[in-house]
Amino acid sequence: MIIKYKPAYRKIAMGLLSYTPELKEVKTLQETMNEYESDESMKLYLWKKEEDIVGVIGFQACTNGDVMLRHICVNPSYRHEGLGDTILSTMEERLGKKFIASDVTREFLENRQSK
Repeated sequence: MIIKYKPAYRKIAMGLLSYTPELKEVKTLQETMNEYESDESMKLYLWKKEEDIVGVIGFQACTNGDVMLRHICVNPSYRHEGLGDTILSTMEERLGKKFIASDVTREFLENRQSK
């Protein structure tokens, strides 16, 4: 189930985003979280499975109408279950748009398209 990010989920979201290699450093991770919390064009959603929050998706609305996938992360304990694809499909359906890739998410989206 997809749920909208709230500041009360900050530590959970940071923990999930820290699985992104580019966000390993705490300072960079904090700056990214600050962007999601302050930039109206950037949105963060969490994925809840039963009682646990196990995934996060972050995206940005571009001025040309595209939606850029900035981050998608799943707790390692829940990987290889297709959750990344499920989270992505759920958000695309909700937004009515397909995501375009950022440098961080390009490989994920390309692998998804080749399936």
